[in-house]
Amino acid sequence: MCDSRRGVLLPTLSASDTLITGLPLAAAAGLVAALATAAGAPLGAWLGRPGARSEGLLLGLAGGVMLAACFTSLFGPALELGRASGAAPGWTALEVAIGAFAGVGAVAFLHRLTPHEHFIKGPEGSDPGRVARRWLFVFAIALHNAPEGLAIGVGAATGDEAVAMSLTLGIALQNLPEGAIVAASLTGVGYRRGQALAVAALSGLIEPVMALVGYAAFAGASELLPAGLAFAAGAMIFVVGGEVIPEMQRGDSGGRATWGLLAGAVAMVLLDFALG
Repeated sequence: MCDSRRGVLLPTLSASDTLITGLPLAAAAGLVAALATAAGAPLGAWLGRPGARSEGLLLGLAGGVMLAACFTSLFGPALELGRASGAAPGWTALEVAIGAFAGVGAVAFLHRLTPHEHFIKGPEGSDPGRVARRWLFVFAIALHNAPEGLAIGVGAATGDEAVAMSLTLGIALQNLPEGAIVAASLTGVGYRRGQALAVAALSGLIEPVMALVGYAAFAGASELLPAGLAFAAGAMIFVVGGEVIPEMQRGDSGGRATWGLLAGAVAMVLLDFALG
């Protein structure tokens, strides 16, 4: 059961009932996103890494979808949920702001703590030299995908099917080119095609895991959902601003990456609109 107020669905089941009935749905949504990564990987593994301008376009598309999803499917519903709960507008705004900054801070801390290496930006984190280079790339991919899975899980916890579906489909959409880029980049650093395909496909499995974490943390706790949605948005914005945008701009003298960013954002907005 759900209580519909001002177009927003609020869970009315008990926390335990909601957790039990909704966990499979959250896991399935995360799995859809993971399968999209696996679906895009073969193209990259067999065709190899695209040129800098084409890669920038693909990264721009992925980043645009992620960025727009933060506002259409995370910040927007967070504010609507706060308003529907009857909370004072100022308190809702503060809760959303705190959640967003907490999300950025949490992912920034993980990036600082975890040794990893980006395909273009190079090594980051705590003492990356103590870990084999191939594992550094795997850790970087996991750090990138974790906030997406978290967002899917928190979106499912709202009980609003439109929010959950738009997030799932949007993230799956951006995972297609992302999977191709990851597989192609892995072949470029020495992975065999089969290895690159397997690692790229398996890297998406962090998303259903984090979807379960996000759902379990906020299911049945409607008063915390605005902060939870904002937390997921902040985490994704860190990934877009700190990783996707810097990487998509390298070698992109023609501005294709920016056009890709716009196209991805428009696609996500239209998808959210179509889903109501």
